[in-house]
Formats: sequence, C-alpha cells, structure tokens
Amino acid sequence: MTRKLLLTLAISLTPALFTTACVAADKAAAPAVEKAQWPFAATEFARFNEPWAMSFLPDGSLLVTEKKGALKHFNVQTRKTATITGVPDVAYGGQGGFGDVLPHPDFAKNQWIYLSYAEEGDGDTRGAAVARARLALAADGSGTLEDLKVIWRQTPKVSGKGHYGHRLAFGPDGKLWITSSERQKFDPAQDMGGNLGKLVRLNDDGSVPADNPFASQGGVAAQVWSLGHRNALGIAFDARGKLWVHEMGPAGGDELNLIERGANYGYPIVSNGNHYDGRDIPDHSTRPEFAAPKVTWTPVISPAGFIIYNGKQFPKWDGSGFIGGLSSKALVRVAFDGDNAREAERFDMGERIREIEQGPDGAIWLLEDGSNGKLLKLTPKA
Repeated sequence: MTRKLLLTLAISLTPALFTTACVAADKAAAPAVEKAQWPFAATEFARFNEPWAMSFLPDGSLLVTEKKGALKHFNVQTRKTATITGVPDVAYGGQGGFGDVLPHPDFAKNQWIYLSYAEEGDGDTRGAAVARARLALAADGSGTLEDLKVIWRQTPKVSGKGHYGHRLAFGPDGKLWITSSERQKFDPAQDMGGNLGKLVRLNDDGSVPADNPFASQGGVAAQVWSLGHRNALGIAFDARGKLWVHEMGPAGGDELNLIERGANYGYPIVSNGNHYDGRDIPDHSTRPEFAAPKVTWTPVISPAGFIIYNGKQFPKWDGSGFIGGLSSKALVRVAFDGDNAREAERFDMGERIREIEQGPDGAIWLLEDGSNGKLLKLTPKA
C-alpha cells in the first residue's frame, strides 16, 4: 500500500488511527531524541505576546515582531524590552498580522530594516506587504521607524486570513527574497499574472533585478524567481549560496525544497499530501516536469522558522538546518548532503516553535508561539 493511499484512508479514521496510519505512511522522520540526551540546555530570557519573528542587530540586541502589530527591541545583556514606534497598521486575524523583521546587510551604515505584515485591501480583502524604514534607537533601547515606505505587495489582494508567507531573507547576492504564499486560493500559485504562491527576488529598494528569470515578461511576473509554492514559512541560504525553502503541505506533505532559478514546484497540481476533504492530489513523482521536494513530512511538522547553522557553539551541527515545528512542537534538525537532505534528529520542545535564529555567539535562539511565548537560548550542556 502506498504512502498516499494510506494517508487517504487515514483521513476518515479516528485521531488515534489517523496518527498510526500516517506514521506507517512515512518513516522518513527521525525518532525524537530523549531529553536526557539533548546536547543543549534551554534558558528562558523573555516572553512576548504572539511573537512571529526575530532578527539580531549588529550590536547583539534583538528585534522581535508581535503578531498584533508591535515591534520590540530586546537587550540580551540587560534582558530589558522596549517598544519601537512608527510601525505600520496591520490586518490582524487568522494567520495575519505583523510578520518578519530583517536588518539590511549594511545596517550598521544605513540603519535600514525590512518589515512584512498583512494589510487591509478594498472590501473584505487582504494581502502581505513589505516595507523599508530607518530604525532610530534611543539610549534606553526604545526607538522609532523613520522614512517608512512600502516596497512590495502581494498581488492580487484576496479574501481570507491565511497563507501570507512573507518570510524575508537577504542572499549572498545582496538581493531581497520574499516568500509569497498562495493565500489558500490554490490556483494562483500557477498564475504568473499575480505573485501569490511564488518566491520573489528584488533589489533592496524594491525594484526588480534585470536578471530575474521572468524579467522579460514585465509586470508582476518580473518579480518571480520560482512558482508553485503553497505556504512557505522558512527560507535560508547554505554555505554554498544554495537557497532552501520549506512550506506547509495540505493534509500531509510538508516540504523542504532546494530552490532553482525559474523552477515550478507544482502546487496545487502535485503535492505529497492530499486535500483536507480527502480528495487526492497527485504525487510529485507523477509529474516529473515539476521540481520535487528534497524532504517531505507526513504526518506534518507544520514548519515555521529556519536557519542553516554555521556557528562555533555546536561544531557537530555545522551546516545543519533547523526548523521549528508548530503542530509537532519540535525542533527538527536536517542534514544536507550536497543537493539532498534528510531529517536527522527531532527534539520535542513541548510547545509550538514559531521562529529560530542563530545568535552572534553561535547559540541557537527559539521563539515559542502564542500569547505568552518564551524566548529561549540554546547553549551546549556543560
């Protein structure tokens, strides 16, 4: 019996039998590491109200977004939290609200930061936006955003409150990369007339690079680097400069993809999961013209946040990927072998993990999801 057929049958079963069937369907997941064997200790540093993302500034302090629309500045040394004013209004609700925060690679010189968030449209529509602003910090850690300007928007705005994506990264090429999810509308992921369900590549001012794969088409298509994505919530470059993006699957089939220029990753035409009502979606293997994921998860881990580690505190993990798990309440380690990947270890954290970052000293930092989400620092056990 195939993994896909098992999943289809399992959807109609009781929760306990569904879990059993899904485990039987996909044995690629690594067993959870016993807590006594964890190579790290987790220290709580602060708590935030529905935190979504964080990024370190060059001085070692943190910027943290809270989904309802607040931007916080956290001093790691004093453990004091201050508020940044001048943030844009956000459309809060469902999966929408304040999203990612990212300093410019030359932040120390220009003080630019980038913010993603859900915004209201006409009628009952919403979409993600990315803005750039200068961060002016005061001596007490508070601050304000100046010269804020929206440099990108999801097109078109649609109804609903899910699948915004809007994770941000700067690449080795100095370009700004944005994950733009398909807003639970399926077909727009294949429609080059909009940027939903796409990976977007821009210059740091929001203009379109002339060497993008679809630049000659003009319009919104010129922004696109790859298409056929569902709900992409993690993006990271490895030491070779290769780009990896993970995305949530439907009922089964979470994915980790190696991103190739101009590639189509197939959603919703193919997926290693099924529709939530049990209807089949053909597997990637049935349509080889679409780029297939390097790792899939069934049962899902609900991936959120992503780093590829290169620090000194955990030398055995150099080059490993780390993914936060929402429904799985886990920290998932991924091992890479060239252009291939596999789940190597899983650590049951007991809470939904929304975000992961590597600190300046090589520690790994986690943000728990929810109204009282902990900020945790992982350091090697003594």
